[in-house]
Amino acid sequence: MRSKRQHIGPGAMIAAAFIGPGTVTTATLAGGNFGFTLLWAIAFSVLATLILQEMTARLGVVGKRGLGEAIAQKTRGRLLYWPMTLLVIAAVFIGNAAYEAGNITGAIIGLPRWYLGDVNLWAVGIGFIAFMVLSTGRTPLIERVLVLLVAGMAAVFLCTAIITQPSIAGIASGLLTPSIPENAAMLVVGLIGTTVVPYNLFLHASAVKNHAISGMTLKEARQDIALSVVGGGLITLCIVITAAASLHGTGKPITSLSQIAPTLEPLMGAAAAAVLTVGFFAAGLSSAITAPLAAAYAVTEILALNEQRREQVFRWTWLLVLGVGVLFASFSLKPLQLILFAQVANGLLLPVCAAFILWIANDRSMLQQHTNTGLQNLSGVFVIAITLILGARSLSLAAGWL
Repeated sequence: MRSKRQHIGPGAMIAAAFIGPGTVTTATLAGGNFGFTLLWAIAFSVLATLILQEMTARLGVVGKRGLGEAIAQKTRGRLLYWPMTLLVIAAVFIGNAAYEAGNITGAIIGLPRWYLGDVNLWAVGIGFIAFMVLSTGRTPLIERVLVLLVAGMAAVFLCTAIITQPSIAGIASGLLTPSIPENAAMLVVGLIGTTVVPYNLFLHASAVKNHAISGMTLKEARQDIALSVVGGGLITLCIVITAAASLHGTGKPITSLSQIAPTLEPLMGAAAAAVLTVGFFAAGLSSAITAPLAAAYAVTEILALNEQRREQVFRWTWLLVLGVGVLFASFSLKPLQLILFAQVANGLLLPVCAAFILWIANDRSMLQQHTNTGLQNLSGVFVIAITLILGARSLSLAAGWL
């Protein structure tokens, strides 16, 4: 009997991608500054992610297409094709290159300084690990590495959340009673925005398509993404809970998860800093691997290249994204102009991609009898409305309004 474990992986890639340094920081700020009050936003973001990723799962299994391929097919020969192609390249390729430095830097938080002149050797080391994993070209191996990293993050942050002995009543209230305290609106949008991200939509459809070729069923794909996204949401939840239980109410400004380590020392001793360092490392490295991979899938699919050209462009795309990240992280540089550009491009791409997914999910020529139901369409429209808010936030941040 075929083992179901061979099809565990596509969903874990998504969890590995969205539990990165940005999520860790946002979750820490939410818990440290507002306690358990914003936990409902995580539950909401998990639901929104599941709605979109279930549609990309159907596209991969039934349609045997990645999202980039589907968009290219729907727009080729129309005026929409080149604007969409340029938007995808701008948001996913250039955007991921800009964010990659943050992923690599996030992986080495808590590690001792290790420099050769002005070069951060830890950043070079993280880049080398990501390069070795990606250069194998073996998707199953990449997925297994990411599964291990996600499992490591889950173990670390679940343990720290339990050790802080949080209020169960407070957690329940935060999950079940939506509220937005004063000055918390952007953190709410941030918690949702670090979970519902454009490049995960491309990454997931492509990964599921590859598994479908070897026999993955739609039921397995749905179970996989549900388990992984809920698991990823649980990790974020644990980070918020840990920050809330250990930092909220101390009167100190909360800026980083590293502030939690001293508060855990009475319970964990000298191991507190080491345990959190493992969590940082797993979060940063997992995103440092998935960001180049997602960019490679998106670019090669949207350009509709032949097999030979696709392999070449695929490799050069992830190499460039990883290389830019390593370069900026190694010299402790912040690619501010690239990040600004990425915020604008992603702000535009997210609602556009969500709308395209909804359109594709109703295309019987692609999905046969597995097109959307009325309820799924209603849910999709609701998520598109949320992505418009997230997109507006990215644009306003880029414009310096916030």
